[in-house]
Amino acid sequence: MLIPDIDAFEERAAIAEFDGGLSRRAAEDLAAQAQGFANADAYWQWLADYVVTRKIP
Repeated sequence: MLIPDIDAFEERAAIAEFDGGLSRRAAEDLAAQAQGFANADAYWQWLADYVVTRKIP
């Protein structure tokens, strides 16, 4: 079961963007993939579904 770690996601994305020179989009994709998601869209969709249903998808 995938459960996002928002703090780790934000930190990894920031490091990849600023130190790694990636675009924000690419940095967020990398951070999402590090947590087992296909990309940032899948990561954010998981969070949106959780907010709406209050259940772990």
